[in-house]
Amino acid sequence: MIIKTAEFIISNTDPARCPQDGKPEYAFIGRSNVGKSSLINMLTDRKGLAMTSSTPGKTQLINHFLINKQWYLVDLPGYGYAQRGKSGKEQIRNIIHAYLSQRKELTCLFLLIDCRLEAQDIDLEFINLCGEGGVPFAIIFTKADKLSQSRLSINIENYRRILLETWEELPPIFSTSAEQKTGREILLDYIEKINKELGR
Repeated sequence: MIIKTAEFIISNTDPARCPQDGKPEYAFIGRSNVGKSSLINMLTDRKGLAMTSSTPGKTQLINHFLINKQWYLVDLPGYGYAQRGKSGKEQIRNIIHAYLSQRKELTCLFLLIDCRLEAQDIDLEFINLCGEGGVPFAIIFTKADKLSQSRLSINIENYRRILLETWEELPPIFSTSAEQKTGREILLDYIEKINKELGR
């Protein structure tokens, strides 16, 4: 897939105010500071499309970007940012839950995980939440350039092993590097394949 156009459409906290044109939505979510904005900018080849920051928890809204006039890339708030405070975390949790449970246009949720870390309870809980809620999702391991290929393979395999303790079948798994643009074509081809199956 070639990204010809990528334009910001709307930011809000209410799924009911998201675009109502029925176009498929591919949403990106992960723990704070997992590299979500950098990945979105890499995928779209637009350096400042999603705002990147060294400060975790920057994204606090549902952000819709229209890609090639055909589908939406949705930037969701990061979860698990400790310094947000109890009320702040509850607000973000409610925004995320409302979007995942109410948006029929959600075609695939890409769950981002830092490939350098061991399996974190907060990520495993979110994965199980998606499974229980019937949310279609895939896992993206980010920051692949920070590890050797062998270490990356070991870390991903360890994650797969942990998930298979409770999952009969695993979702699609990808690895990416925003800096090196690793995984860009594979991810975009995956989205394009789904769009074609939807007749888009």
